[in-house]
Amino acid sequence: MSRPALFLDRDGVINVDHGYVGSWDRFEFISGIAAVITAANQAGRAVVVVTNQSGVARGYFTEADVALLHERMTGALEAQGARIDRIEMCPYLPGAPLPEYDRDSPARKPAPGMLLSAIKALQIDASSSDLIGDKPSDVEAAAAAGVRGHLFSGGDMRAFVAARLTDLDL
Repeated sequence: MSRPALFLDRDGVINVDHGYVGSWDRFEFISGIAAVITAANQAGRAVVVVTNQSGVARGYFTEADVALLHERMTGALEAQGARIDRIEMCPYLPGAPLPEYDRDSPARKPAPGMLLSAIKALQIDASSSDLIGDKPSDVEAAAAAGVRGHLFSGGDMRAFVAARLTDLDL
């Protein structure tokens, strides 16, 4: 049985994008994001983070640093009653300074690979799902996966979502 999902980009959607955020001391939640995730949980939606992390490919931080940051992020959200069901992360970047990450990847947005992976793993109904991103490449990835995309340009996430996703009780 499939269910809808709320896909979220990370930097600029879950947290303020301070540029290559790879550690907890630089992480700051976007206003209203915990309430949105909680509302999605209560509506029966899977909540999936889909994030390009080219800071890994650039050598600014490691995949282990990102995993630790995600552990802290999910713990802080859970303490507020908000659950993330899955995190998909792409560290690759064509032309990256670190050779092991210098490649094109079907997971890197605007390609839909991260969304398609989560759709398969969690049996998600793509046509009834939404993605919130802060870049056109996020919305392009959503469209390629058959998911509705919404471009967030900042402000309060709760107000943004309340105006667009009427099935969530905000």
